[in-house]
Amino acid sequence: MPGASRAGSRSCPTALPRKRFFSSKRWYLQPTEKGAKTFSGTVLLRVREAREHSDSVVASAQDIDDRTAAEALKGARIFIPRSSFPTAGDDEYYWVDLIGLEVVNREGLSLGRVQDLLSTGPQTVLVLAYEQEGKALERMIPFVSAYIDQVDLPGKRITVDWQADY
Repeated sequence: MPGASRAGSRSCPTALPRKRFFSSKRWYLQPTEKGAKTFSGTVLLRVREAREHSDSVVASAQDIDDRTAAEALKGARIFIPRSSFPTAGDDEYYWVDLIGLEVVNREGLSLGRVQDLLSTGPQTVLVLAYEQEGKALERMIPFVSAYIDQVDLPGKRITVDWQADY
């Protein structure tokens, strides 16, 4: 579970930093996207305690009293309620808030809609979906202050210093 990626004056948490994540006492689990699925649907986990262990998360929860039950949840994707998210700081955005926003350049030309974000280590990259001559295409723009002029969440728009032919 990555923390926040920062570049320039923009920050885009991919997920909550683990220590903040631990403050939520209600986790919703869904099966891993890869490998064997040991359960289906969404499971509510009422967390008693959580901590980091090596590169993973270890938690104790109500109604999970033995190792076998805990092992069945290993590798599950963890979701927490939006109400548990800490308030984003200035120039910080949760990925979930950026997906679906229209991206336009300084000239007002639409470059596409944010369909995904990628964490490349040093920076986050917006993945835009757009159409050209009836073909579905993707465009990638680094989410750094050098290219991002404005993020208008209420207006559902990101303005960038980018051209369609880049």
